[in-house]
Order: sequence, then C-alpha cells, then structure tokens
Amino acid sequence: MNERIGAGRAPLPPAFYAAPTAISRRRVRDLWILLHPPYTLWHLSYVAIGACLAPAVDGGRLAATLLAFFLAVGVGAHSLDELHDRPLGTSISGRWLVVMAAGSLTGAVVLGLVGMARVGAGLAVFIVAGVVLAVAYNLELLGGRLHNDATFALAWGAFPLLTAYYAQTDSLSLPALVAAGAAYGLSSAQRHLSTPARTLRRRVESAVGTVTLKDGSRVPIDVPWLLTPLELALRAMAWSMVALAVALVLART
Repeated sequence: MNERIGAGRAPLPPAFYAAPTAISRRRVRDLWILLHPPYTLWHLSYVAIGACLAPAVDGGRLAATLLAFFLAVGVGAHSLDELHDRPLGTSISGRWLVVMAAGSLTGAVVLGLVGMARVGAGLAVFIVAGVVLAVAYNLELLGGRLHNDATFALAWGAFPLLTAYYAQTDSLSLPALVAAGAAYGLSSAQRHLSTPARTLRRRVESAVGTVTLKDGSRVPIDVPWLLTPLELALRAMAWSMVALAVALVLART
C-alpha cells in the first residue's frame, strides 16, 4: 500500500533519532535532535580512533580532544546548521542558536589553546581549520562552495582523526593518514545515505510506484520502502563505529 505523507498520516519526524513525542517538554526534544546523537557519537569515534593510533595514548589529551569536538561539532556546527535554514524545525530561537554556537566554538578554541601549551604551536593550524570548516560549511559561506560531499567527508571524518592523532604526538604519520582516508570514505558513505534519507523525511510528500520482479510479481513502493534500508544502514554504521572506538580506547588506556 502506498504511503501519502500528509494525507491521512502524520508527517515523519525530521530524523530517525528524533525524541519521542511522549517527552512532554518541547525544549528537551529540540535539544536532543539538535545534537544529532548517533552522528555526533560517530564523529567522536574518529577522534578516539585517531588518538588510539598514537604510540602512547595520553588519557587527558584524549578527553580534552573529545570535549573540544563535542562542543565544536555536536553543539556549535549543528546550531549553525539549524540557524541557517531550520532543517530540523526546532522552536529554539535564532538568538539562542547564536549563543550556543558562539559559546561552544569558543569553548573548543579555549581547549585548543590550552592544549598548545603541551602539544605545541602546530596545533593552532588544526584549531583555525576546525573553526573555519564548522562555520563555512554550516552557514554555506563563499556561496556554498564548501557545502558539499567532499568537504563533509573531510571535516567530519578525516579531520577529527588527524587532529586527535596530532594532539597525542605533535606530528602526523603514514598510518594516521591512511586511517584518515578510511574515515573520509566512511563519512562519504554516510553522506550518500543520509542525503536521500533527509529528503524522504523532510521534503517528500508521497512516493507512488511498483517494482516488478523477474517472476512477474510486484512490490509496491512507498516512503518507508525507500527510507528503511537507508536508515538501517546508517544506524548500523554509527553504532559499529562507536563500538570500535570504545574497544580501541579500552585496549589502549
């Protein structure tokens, strides 16, 4: 049976990880979805993996790097994204989104500056690059030239892994660069899955059609039929990366 969003059925939430409407406080639901929990944890997994590639893992540096990226991306970048064009449709005011973005990015920069005292001046390159990527990508500055699949894979995949490795070693290495390539590829896969999933949830009113199999039978196409495999893959990839990162941290610390 075909599904027609908005015709006899409630619209889909903007993301599969949206807080249930059973949570009565709208502000709590808005803050939850704003953080994009599975994607933020996936992103932080690259931080943990990068740190664990170092010959020796400093737990304090790892914790500071995780906190800095949580602030910069989990809060800051996502607040800017919501401020730009309201993809999640939250009720958080523009003023509060600006405050959250500015405060979290400032906190991440402060952590980076403190880290420079231990890691070295080279960390400044990563601090500046991180702020530029977070702001330019999510606000689609420079005419949106940086708002593309390649920049996403670089900024959300390769960059956190390399930054975490550098924060541990004050250098880069061939293994770290190879791992960054893997993070880039995984983030690219995430992007190619999440883009059509977001379209189906947020822009598609209905999906009508059938798939004819070789035996002549027909399978009806509707929005869940299109959306489910995309989001099952995203869930599996997100939690698998988190599990891998946790395993590495437990093994190395």
